[in-house]
Amino acid sequence: MAETNNPLAGSLSSVPSVSCVILTIAGLKVNVYGLSELPEGASKISCLWLHHPRLRSKDDMTNVADQILSAYHQKSSSERGLIAVAFDQRNHGTRLVDARANDDWRRGNPTHAQDMFGIITGTVVDTIHLLDLIEGHLFGAGDGPGAASNGGKRHIDHNLVLGVSLGGHSAWQLLFADPRVTAGVMVIGCPDYSYLMKDRARLSKLQTFMEKDGQSFFGSKDFPESLIKACNKYDPRSILFNSRDKALSAKDSATFRPILDSRVSKKRFQVLSGGADKLVPYRISEPFMQFFKIATNSWYSDGGIYVEDNVYPGVGHEFSTEMKKDAVRFVLDTVALADSKDSKDEAAAPKI
Repeated sequence: MAETNNPLAGSLSSVPSVSCVILTIAGLKVNVYGLSELPEGASKISCLWLHHPRLRSKDDMTNVADQILSAYHQKSSSERGLIAVAFDQRNHGTRLVDARANDDWRRGNPTHAQDMFGIITGTVVDTIHLLDLIEGHLFGAGDGPGAASNGGKRHIDHNLVLGVSLGGHSAWQLLFADPRVTAGVMVIGCPDYSYLMKDRARLSKLQTFMEKDGQSFFGSKDFPESLIKACNKYDPRSILFNSRDKALSAKDSATFRPILDSRVSKKRFQVLSGGADKLVPYRISEPFMQFFKIATNSWYSDGGIYVEDNVYPGVGHEFSTEMKKDAVRFVLDTVALADSKDSKDEAAAPKI
């Protein structure tokens, strides 16, 4: 069950061409890509936050940043710039304190569910802190490392997130947590953490699952009440449906509307899933995605939410070549829409 393989392995190239500056912001080492390539006249900046997979580090996202920014530089105007930002998730990379805490149940970590959720929500909190502070570090009062040489002021007015695997989980949560992040690419991630863990408990044959065919899992030592409450606070599925016994239905649409209004109205979602992914199977996300797509195409169509739900047959737990092409297209389209008044009216049919 552990992510022993690197889902980004196919993203590696020899020498990335995009510039990278490493800064210390809010006590974190942060990779900032693309500062040197910002157009001289660009006063508005879009920022792409990159969340890496489990057992990887911020540096693993370098080639993702390179591919997206290089594509943008070929088509960009002089009015808007695009940068990308990556940092180590908690207990990863430069922040590693206990490698065992990154293992799963099968590898002997009895607190796998709590530990991984803590990393996911910690990444959300860290991103929010960086959102508060990064602009001052980059541009200052015209004297930061990303400041325009002509003295023009720069402002980050547009934020997107792209996360892979563990980073896909945190990307989902970030979109539901902060209004400043208005678009996201969730690569082999899941919006339903409790269902994902319940399925892993089944595959791991945990006693707390096997005793009553899963009925005793929630609230047990492997998924305690405190974790249930944390999911209700952060996880998309649990934010909308805080009971596992409640079916994902739009019958109570009046209940969901204010939640969607406050959390995700007018945001853009691209979900990229491997049809053969055994670690984060699409079937775990599918009930939520079906509800979400029905809502955004019917009773909540006025919410201005754009949803792509792309499943790639034969693709496992990886960020495949086709996925990358679609992610690049989505990011470039989203940045192009940043200044468009018509972006809220965009709609898309899911690609299954």
